[in-house]
Amino acid sequence: MANLPWMAAAAEYAVDAWQRSVLFADVMRQRGNQYQAHLAESAPNVLDFASEVILDAHTLPRPCNYCLMRIVPPKDTPTLPNARPFVVVDPRAGHGPGIGGFKPDSEIGAALRAGHPCYFVGFLPDPVPGQTVEDVMRAEAAFLEKVISLHPESAGKPAVIGNCQAGWQVLMTAAMRPELFGPIIVAGAPVSYWAGWRGRNPMRYSGGLLGGSWLTALTSDLGDGRFDGAWLVENFENLDPANTLWRKKYHLYANVDTEAPRYLGFEKYWGGHVFLNAQEMQYIVDNLFVGNRLTSAELITSDGIRLDLRNIRSPIVVFCSYGDNITPPPQALGFVTDMYRDDEEVLSHDQTIVYATHDSIGHLGIFVSSSTGRKEHRKFVNNIDLIDVLPAGIYQAQIADKTDDTLHGELAEGDYVMSIQRRSVEDVRAIVQPDPQSDRRFAAVAHLSDIHLGLYRSLVQPWVRAMVTPTSAYWMRLLHPLRVSYELWSDRNPFAVPFAEKAGRVRDTRRPVSPDNPFLALETAISSAIEQSLNLYRDVRDDGYEKTFEWIYGQPWVQALAGLHGSDGAAVRVHPGTSPEHVAFVKEALALRRHEVREGGVLEAGIRALLWVHRLHGEADERQFNLARSLPRGDTEISIEHFREIIRRQAGLLRMAPNAAMAAIPGMLAKASPEHIRLVANAVRDLSFAVPLEDGERNDLERVLEVFERAAQQRDTKVGGNAKPRAARKPKASASVRSATPATAPRKRAAAARQGAATPAKAMKTTKAKKAT
Repeated sequence: MANLPWMAAAAEYAVDAWQRSVLFADVMRQRGNQYQAHLAESAPNVLDFASEVILDAHTLPRPCNYCLMRIVPPKDTPTLPNARPFVVVDPRAGHGPGIGGFKPDSEIGAALRAGHPCYFVGFLPDPVPGQTVEDVMRAEAAFLEKVISLHPESAGKPAVIGNCQAGWQVLMTAAMRPELFGPIIVAGAPVSYWAGWRGRNPMRYSGGLLGGSWLTALTSDLGDGRFDGAWLVENFENLDPANTLWRKKYHLYANVDTEAPRYLGFEKYWGGHVFLNAQEMQYIVDNLFVGNRLTSAELITSDGIRLDLRNIRSPIVVFCSYGDNITPPPQALGFVTDMYRDDEEVLSHDQTIVYATHDSIGHLGIFVSSSTGRKEHRKFVNNIDLIDVLPAGIYQAQIADKTDDTLHGELAEGDYVMSIQRRSVEDVRAIVQPDPQSDRRFAAVAHLSDIHLGLYRSLVQPWVRAMVTPTSAYWMRLLHPLRVSYELWSDRNPFAVPFAEKAGRVRDTRRPVSPDNPFLALETAISSAIEQSLNLYRDVRDDGYEKTFEWIYGQPWVQALAGLHGSDGAAVRVHPGTSPEHVAFVKEALALRRHEVREGGVLEAGIRALLWVHRLHGEADERQFNLARSLPRGDTEISIEHFREIIRRQAGLLRMAPNAAMAAIPGMLAKASPEHIRLVANAVRDLSFAVPLEDGERNDLERVLEVFERAAQQRDTKVGGNAKPRAARKPKASASVRSATPATAPRKRAAAARQGAATPAKAMKTTKAKKAT
C-alpha cells in the first residue's frame, strides 16, 4: 500500500465510511427509541431544569391543556429577595413545550442566573375537547394572577417572554388584561402576517396558493376534530429542503463521533408533535395567518373586549432576526406601521416599543442558540428594569462588546453593554417596507378564503365528517411522513436492533480518516454540490410561488370578485382608528398634566433635568440606569413601578410644556435641604457623564446644574441666615470621559443638538418643534 498511495487512501476512507455508516444508523435507532419514550411520557417536554406544577388549567372554569410550572432554581443560583418574576411561555405551533429552557444558556437560564424567580407555561399534547384560543388567553391571565399573588413584594409586575406563536398570544392576553403584565418580550413572534420582503419570504404565500383556509378545515375533519401539529412542522421543513433532505443528516454523518448528543437533543424537541382543536386552528388561520386581523384591532372576545394592542401599557420588546425565514423582521415589527401612522400616535397611546434585530441567526436559534442566550437574552433580563422605566416611544436596543476602553464598564454586567436609542415610526417603516399593492393581493386572498371555506362547509364537510372515524384519524396521524421517519427505525424494527452491538464494536476500533484524505475531500465536494442543487431548486420554487401568487391575486377581475375596487385607490389595510374613549382619555391626561407641572420634589426635578439634557436623541444606557439606582430619593423607598411612573410623567410634561416644566424646577426644589439638592445635582452630573456628551448637551447640563446650585444657595441663605453661598459648580469631564469611545454605534444627532441653545427657553422651543423628549 505504501507504493500505492491512492489505494491506501481509498482503503482508509472505506473503513471510515463504513464505521460512520454504522454509527449513523445507531444514532437514528436511538432517535426512534427516544421518540417512543417521549410519547409515552404523561407530560412530555424538553426542559433542562427541574420544575413543579403550580396551576393546572384543567381546573379553571374554562379548561384547556396548559399548566403553570415553577422552575426550581439550582443551588448555586439562589433567587434574590423581591426580584421581579419571569414567566416564559412556549409556542404551541406543532412542537411540544420546553424550547425556552432547552439549554442552560436559554431564556429561563438567563432569568435564573440573574436571581429572578422563574415560571414556565407549558401544555400537554392533546387539547381539551372544545377549547378555544380565548380559553388559552384566559388561562394565561389566571397564571399571571397566580404568579403575582405568590410574589406580593416583587419589584414589579411579572416580565413575560413569548416565543413564536406564544408571542402573539401573549400580546392578545395583554391587550385583554393589561394590568397583569410587566415588560413583554416577544421573540421570533409573527404579528403582522401579510408583511414581508419580496423575493425572500415565501411562506406567507401559502394561504393564497392553497385557496385559503378551507384546507385547514379539511385537515381537521380528517383528524376527527383535531389538527395534527405535524402538518405545521412539515411547512417549516419545506422552507429549506437542503437542510431537511440533506444538510442536517449529512452533518451528523460527517461528525458522528461528536455530533450525536446535540442531534438527539434537538430531535427530541423537533419530533414531539402535538395537536390543536379544530376550532383553535381555524381561528388562527382565518383571523391571523390569512385574515391578519390582529393589527387592525378587529378581534373581539366573547365578552366584548376588543383586542387592541395599543391598550398594552407595558413595554413591548420585539426580538427578531434577518436570518429568520419563518418570522422575518417585517412580520415581527409590522404591527408598528399597521397601528401607528406617526410618532404622535405612539406617544398619545403611552406605549413603549423596543426592538432588537440579529443579523443572521435562524428562527429556532432565537430561542435555542447558546450564543443568543449568553448575549441578547441575558442583557434583556439584566436590564428589564431599565426597559420598564422607558418613557413612551419607539426605541432600538443595541448590544456591543465591552472592552477595556469602555467608560464605566464596571456598571455593565457581563461581556456586553446594552444601550437603548430613540427611534421613530419611520425607522421601523424602513425595515418593514410596507407595500399597498401587496396588501391588496393579500386582502383578495382573505375575502376569497371566506368564500371557499363557506363552500367547503356547505357542500363537502358533511360528507367528510360522515366518512371519518376515530380509527381512520388514528391511522392518518400514524402514517404522517414525519412520524413514519421516527417510527420505522427503532428497537421495534428487528433490522435496527443489531446496530446497537455493531456500533459498540465500531467505537472500540474506530479509525477516523485523516483530514487530508482526497476521498474525504471528494465526499465534501459532492455534499456541497447536492446542497447547492437543493438550494437552487428552493430558489426557483419560491420564485415560482411568488410570481404565481402575484399573477393570480394581482388580476383586477380576481380582486373584483373579492369585493375590491381597483379604481377607488382606497387602502385595504384599514388603520384601527382612534376611539372616542381614547380621545377623551388623551384630553383628560393633558388636563391632568397641566396641573402636574409644578408638582414633585427634588427627585422629580432631578429626573426632569436628566431627561432634558438627553432630550434630543433619547438614549438610555444600562450604565446610566445602574447609576440612577443610587439617585438620592430621600427617606422614602420607591418601588420600580413608582419610579417608572415618575419617569414617564416627567417625560410627558417635557413633551407637553417644556418651557413651563423647566421653569418650575426652582419651585420643586424650594422645600428641599441644600445637601439633598446638591446630592441630586451631583447624581445628574454623574449620570450625564456615564456616556460621552456632545457640546450642546454639556451646555444644557451646565445650565441645569446652575439652576440646582442657585436653589441650594437660596436654601443655604434661608436656613443658615448669614451662611456664605457657594459658587456654582460647573461640570468638568475628566480626560478619560472626553476621549472615551462610545460602547455603541455613533448616535444620530439633530443639528440643534450640536449648536447649544443660548437659553433654556430657546432650546425648549427647539425640542418642542422636534417632538422629542
